[in-house]
Amino acid sequence: MGIQVEFNPDLALRKFETSGREEEECLPKDFEEGRTYNFLKKGQRFYWLEGELPLLETKGEGQLSEPLASIIILEVTHFKRDGEIWTKGKYKLIKIINPDEIYFNGINKIKK
Repeated sequence: MGIQVEFNPDLALRKFETSGREEEECLPKDFEEGRTYNFLKKGQRFYWLEGELPLLETKGEGQLSEPLASIIILEVTHFKRDGEIWTKGKYKLIKIINPDEIYFNGINKIKK
C-alpha cells in the first residue's frame, strides 16, 4: 500500500456553517484582510508555503468557485483522528478579490 497524499495549489473550504462540518472546514463568516484563520481538511494535503495562493469555496467533488481571496499558508500539521489522516493549519488573508477582478494567472499572482 502506498502513501496517499494530495498536492493543493489552493485552499478550498466549505460555505460558512455547512451542516456536518467543523468551523475550521468552512470559510469564515466575515473576511478581513490581514487576519489569520484556522483551517481543517480531511486527508494528507500539501500546500505551497512560499507565496500567495487562492482561497476558494468548494461544494465537494471538485466543484470550486473562482478565487475569493488571496492567502498565505502560515503553518500546516498532519494528524490522525479516529484512524483517518487530517491536515490542519493557519492562513493569513492578504487580499479580498472582487468577483470581476482577475488576480491570479494559474498559480501565479498577476503583477500590476
